[in-house]
Amino acid sequence: MSKKLTSRVEDYSKWYNELVVKADLAENSAVRGCMVIKPYGFAIWEKMRAELDRMFKETGHENAYFPLFVPKSLFEAEEKNAEGFAKECAVVTHYRLQNDPDKPGKLRVDPEARLEEELVVRPTSEAIIWNTYKGWIQSYRDLPLKINQWANVVRWEMRTRLFLRTAEFLWQEGHTAHETKAEALEEAQLMNTVYADFVENFMAIPVIQGVKTESERFAGAEDTYCIEALMQDGKALQAGTSHFLGQNFAKAFDVKYTSKEGKQDYVWATSWGVSTRLMGALIMTHSDDHGLVLPPNLAPNQVVIVPIFKTDEEFEEISKIAKLIMSDLRAKHISVKYDDRTTFRPGAKFAQHELQGVPLRIAIGPKDLQNGTVELARRDTLTKEIVSLDILTNVVEGLMTEIQDTLFNKALNYRAEHTTKVDTFEEFKTVIENKGGFVSAHWDGTAETEDKIKEITKATIRCIPLDAVEEEGVCVYSGKPSLKRVLFAKAY
Repeated sequence: MSKKLTSRVEDYSKWYNELVVKADLAENSAVRGCMVIKPYGFAIWEKMRAELDRMFKETGHENAYFPLFVPKSLFEAEEKNAEGFAKECAVVTHYRLQNDPDKPGKLRVDPEARLEEELVVRPTSEAIIWNTYKGWIQSYRDLPLKINQWANVVRWEMRTRLFLRTAEFLWQEGHTAHETKAEALEEAQLMNTVYADFVENFMAIPVIQGVKTESERFAGAEDTYCIEALMQDGKALQAGTSHFLGQNFAKAFDVKYTSKEGKQDYVWATSWGVSTRLMGALIMTHSDDHGLVLPPNLAPNQVVIVPIFKTDEEFEEISKIAKLIMSDLRAKHISVKYDDRTTFRPGAKFAQHELQGVPLRIAIGPKDLQNGTVELARRDTLTKEIVSLDILTNVVEGLMTEIQDTLFNKALNYRAEHTTKVDTFEEFKTVIENKGGFVSAHWDGTAETEDKIKEITKATIRCIPLDAVEEEGVCVYSGKPSLKRVLFAKAY
């Protein structure tokens, strides 16, 4: 297969799909709408998971695991949640296959093996978790209960795209229970901030923290906090959400606690999650026509060393230097790989590591051995320099921070250039159609206006920014009074 990618400008969607496959991140599977995450792609996800898991535990959360299957009666208990996910549910109706008497060698569902109660394959776990919490919570001493699980979920999507929208995907979901409304609200806002911290400082993607409109909230939530990012094609991507659930699930599953005063009350709840969709955000924010571009904080290999040699003696001498470099870099907690494969030429190795977004490449040849130098190549800027071995470790260590910051600032500048204030609907339509990006505009607060704007322009309200200031104005569509601007965009 050719390694050359379609240009982003020529066809952004095709570029994305090609990059995911050619960089060995993931591929479509034999199961419609599902993906195989390949080792290199999974290595990136593992780094994401490890950092997020550390952050969750530092904020007092513990990991647990709950069943994949949810009895239909439990799933129906919280009506809004059930209605919101009903069309995406996969349902198990039978528990056994049998030989097909009409088709030798084939199997069919055993009609006698129908389940007494159908099982929903979890699209989200609130129902099974809150049914469990009923047995875990009796007293204020059991609160707060702060649980996270790393799991897979199934949402039967009709139109799928690797990482961005698949029928099955990996994620984490936090589910917490609290004594008071104030505590639960604080938790929902805290976890949204944790997500923002992770996405900005590890993924190098600037985000806007905000709250969703009523029509965009999670099914069953009273408020949904979110982080919104802007991709290179001018479309927004919801990178994470955190939900204040009020007492809705506690009432649906009768989860009460006895207070210090001996009174019984329903607990207050939150849920929050991010998924392998973050992989899509990472790809679309930083990558270019040469391939993947990874921030050092998430790259499986932050540095790769490629030897350039003609004879076995040269290879042996270069390998000695490479191993010393690896030892020094690893002592600085920099992950490094020595690509000593003899079945590929240096040019092929360069192309592969460029395609897979390794932040720094070190090339060592015979002349470098003589001069005590190496060639350093940066993936983010595609620039090269000759560096003395004496200072290499310090230079590489500094570049890890510099590359991370450069990627973040480049994305931040792009967002700034593609965030436009408008005051008329004609301006709104022109910007959405021709420039893209975030459009900051007044909105009258009604679902009717929100739906009409979406119908006409395909743009949705991504969020009401948490840092939005009061500003008297009129709705961009209806002309009715408005006190805050909200952010619109076309989105994934």
